[in-house]
Amino acid sequence: MSSIRDSDLAFAGPLKLAAMVRSRELGARELVELYLARIERIDPRLNAFRVTLADEALATASQIDAGGPEAAGRAGPLSGVPIALKDDMPLGGQEMRRGSKSPAAVQPADAEPLRRLRAAGAIPIGITNVPELMLFPWTASDAAGVTRNPWDTTRTPGGSSGGSAAAVAAGLVPAAGGSDGGGSIRIPAACCGLVGMKPTRGRVSAQPLGDGWLGLATYGALTRTVADSALMLDAMHGSAPGDRYAAAPPRRTFLQAAQAPPNRPLRIAISTKLPAGTLARLSTDQRRAFDQTARLLGELGHEVVARHPDYGLVSLEFIQTYLRGAHEEFQTLTAPEDAERSTRQLAALGGRIVSPRRRDRLLAKRVRTIARITRLWEDHDVLLTPGLASTAIAAEGGYGKSAPVALDKAGRFMPWYPVFNLTGQPAISLPAGFDADGLPLSVQLAGRMGDEETLFSLAGQIEAARPWAADRPAIAKL
Repeated sequence: MSSIRDSDLAFAGPLKLAAMVRSRELGARELVELYLARIERIDPRLNAFRVTLADEALATASQIDAGGPEAAGRAGPLSGVPIALKDDMPLGGQEMRRGSKSPAAVQPADAEPLRRLRAAGAIPIGITNVPELMLFPWTASDAAGVTRNPWDTTRTPGGSSGGSAAAVAAGLVPAAGGSDGGGSIRIPAACCGLVGMKPTRGRVSAQPLGDGWLGLATYGALTRTVADSALMLDAMHGSAPGDRYAAAPPRRTFLQAAQAPPNRPLRIAISTKLPAGTLARLSTDQRRAFDQTARLLGELGHEVVARHPDYGLVSLEFIQTYLRGAHEEFQTLTAPEDAERSTRQLAALGGRIVSPRRRDRLLAKRVRTIARITRLWEDHDVLLTPGLASTAIAAEGGYGKSAPVALDKAGRFMPWYPVFNLTGQPAISLPAGFDADGLPLSVQLAGRMGDEETLFSLAGQIEAARPWAADRPAIAKL
């Protein structure tokens, strides 16, 4: 392959790459070798990967090419596509370290979403870095150091799926797994100019780990286009025995939804209102991205109206749930004394202010909170909000700071994301241009419970009107 062909392939995306492997225009091993070479060349500047799985990935790719035991993957929708996995998804035979120095056990088997991705033909090529226990919207830890944004290595790629986002944005993989318990897919997507869908609670199986963060967290993916995001969710979704939640099956594939514009004008609410108790300031550039997207939606024929969700005190509910989740995650560490200062402080705070009884009350109250907030979707199809309050902050974020300082920095950075983890609604982060420094801007679309289809359809229409797939950071050309 020529260097030009290498670059084009690296950014072709899972949908196109899988079609090339299925048609034998491209070999799966050839594709794995391409991305391994890019990781070796570019990742030292980004620190996206904790570990690469070169031998395993090459062996699987060779079996696909040769028609061996893995050949069933050749016919799959992700045939031969290398993917990265976030370090909170069990991968059989590998440690799941969760960004911590605390020793971690080798996982006996793949997580259910990964099993489905493999069945679709995907090839895990590496495990990406996260902040310790996925606590913060930046990716830096004592265990792995600082992960950097491909668009500007002095900035963060976001968190906690920051390693996954950096890898996709730099063309080190065509897609990557992530998880989102308070914005952890959407934040890195916004920082890195990617598409990041947080699925409906119960859309993707949580097995074998069970409920993450009291039901706040769900697995998903990071990609460069809407169609590729839909393809990944098509491969991952579905419940399994032991799951507490299960979303109703979609009426069609998510890819079909992404490739067809809405069949009628949608009623779209737009809001920049901050949930009560949130301290943040929307930057001028992010406000411009929001306003331009709202105007575009009107030009596309949709009815755009200013309307705010009835947030109530949802931020207070979220922070208590988050702190209790931090406390419970901390209890699973084999060597808690090795944890970072902010991790220990958050865990202690969560145990102190959110007792088991308080935990139960929060879960019981959630039903009423969801009913109040989701009333907006009784007469609106989609809500448009800003993405982040600003473009990507410094690479270190609040790493090394005390828990209160880190929490304050986090809250000011991403105030519009956590509410939809509490309600469980689907929400997607989309690129919305760049600021004067070349940093990605972002917006968020939130939909009805279980209605990723409308979000993908509208997001695909937005992408068709203002394409972003050709945008690549300079570091990707190395």
